[in-house]
Amino acid sequence: MALACVDTLFSPVEAQIMRSRLESAGIPAVLFDAGIASLIGPGVSGIRLMVDEADLALARTELARPA
Repeated sequence: MALACVDTLFSPVEAQIMRSRLESAGIPAVLFDAGIASLIGPGVSGIRLMVDEADLALARTELARPA
């Protein structure tokens, strides 16, 4: 299973919301670098929203829809 980055977010809250949106749509997702982003501070270090490479197009479509 290869992971691909759907988006890089700079707010931990926004990153969790996006991850939850994907999860509720049945797309498993994980956040990379969330710990370091919280240590450095919001807006400085990006949080990568990752999904399986096979789900990348579906994830982008899901996140493009209005919440």
